[in-house]
Amino acid sequence: MLILGGGTAGTMMANKLASALDERDWRITVVDGTEEHYYQPGFLFVPFGTYGIRDIVKPRRKYLPGRIKFILSGIEHIEAEKKTVKLSGGEMLSYDCLIIATGADIHPEQIEGMLDEEWGRSKFDFYTPTGADRLGQFLKGWQGGKLVVSIAEMPIKCPVAPLEFLFLADAYFTERGMRNKVDLQLVTPLSGAFTKPVANRVLGEFMERKGISVTPDFGIARVDNQEKKLVAWDETEVSYDLLVSIPTNMGDSCIARSEMGNELNFVPTNKKTLEADGLEDVFVLGDASNLPSSKAGSVAHFQSEILLKNILEHIEGRPACANYDGHANCFIESGFGKGLLIDFNYETEPLRGKFPLPGIGPFKLLGESRVNHYGKLMFRWAYWNLLLRGVELPIKAEMSMAGKVRG
Repeated sequence: MLILGGGTAGTMMANKLASALDERDWRITVVDGTEEHYYQPGFLFVPFGTYGIRDIVKPRRKYLPGRIKFILSGIEHIEAEKKTVKLSGGEMLSYDCLIIATGADIHPEQIEGMLDEEWGRSKFDFYTPTGADRLGQFLKGWQGGKLVVSIAEMPIKCPVAPLEFLFLADAYFTERGMRNKVDLQLVTPLSGAFTKPVANRVLGEFMERKGISVTPDFGIARVDNQEKKLVAWDETEVSYDLLVSIPTNMGDSCIARSEMGNELNFVPTNKKTLEADGLEDVFVLGDASNLPSSKAGSVAHFQSEILLKNILEHIEGRPACANYDGHANCFIESGFGKGLLIDFNYETEPLRGKFPLPGIGPFKLLGESRVNHYGKLMFRWAYWNLLLRGVELPIKAEMSMAGKVRG
């Protein structure tokens, strides 16, 4: 069993398989190019001083127990027809079953004018440890102006993170007594704050109430660094003093070299069974796929439960029996010690209600509460101690309508 990628998806899956498969029959190998495992939801908090980088990183090997072999290497090429993978150093690995969990990363170089001497000075990201840390250092001394959060194109990792950043920025500058000196704006290719109608309305109302403006349907073509402005393909312009960019997200370059992905290097995948389209003995997990589900840790968690069932069936020579329904579950920081929660899948958009117990909660769906905020903060402990270790959690992989209210 070969797993490419030792991030959230790959680590969870390796641990689940280690518990389910007989060590005498199956060897489990994980390949990743770095030793560090980052708690990626924590990047959001670094610019505002809630976490430092040390608070959200641990050794990758710590979460891969003894029977799982870890190989520190980049991946050069996947040869699915020969059931082999070539590593960056030239080593060849063979497999009986392959799981692609190579994730997604930001690519600011895909946007004309984004990467220049101002990257890390007046233009930042918070999707990487370096970017989040640099932005945090910059904000400490910033005196105000127009702060623009720009989403280049979809899909992106954690689609609500740009909104959370703006909500936290609103609170951060308010608490520093300088909110009146900061103009906050979201520039997005979407038609509103979020993709789903009900959630878009609720989150849009939050933006308006907090004085955060939205420029929708903006297809960024380039950055004019001299004039400090974003320019769309239709020549619409948005000026900025401080740009927080969510650049194009793409899958690993090994997918392109293997000619297995789409134009963004995401692997075409069966949206229900998680089998790679047209490839034998190959499955895809988490951000590496082209599925229309969110690229988020909760999605990788729910998918891993479905994939475990299907791999066990596959080993026995039977067709996949479990179907992933697109379930995603995400806390949304709204600032000032409060948060929201959304729970949805392929067919059902985020709705109001209580979660996980109908009428009880304790979490409030599409409504603001302090309990939701504490849930977001407590998730870091659950991530390191339960989720990554493959522990079965009480929230089922299939989305439930219990506690949800339509309309």
